[in-house]
Amino acid sequence: MDYKIKFIWDDEAAVWIATSDDVPGLVLESGSFDALVERVRHAIPELLSLNSQSAPYYNLTFLSERHDRVMAAQ
Repeated sequence: MDYKIKFIWDDEAAVWIATSDDVPGLVLESGSFDALVERVRHAIPELLSLNSQSAPYYNLTFLSERHDRVMAAQ
């Protein structure tokens, strides 16, 4: 089965936050995007197992979103 994982940058807290509508209970955060991806990869099998959704493997799609503001040239 395919699972979509959303990564959103929280500028105020300076962390990436991972959530998913497909994986109940998934809410993780980290200041490093790469570290968060690894945490998600380890957490998903455990969370899905707790929700009785075991499988030999899981297809993950990572969607990231970050908004920035830059100053215009003067």
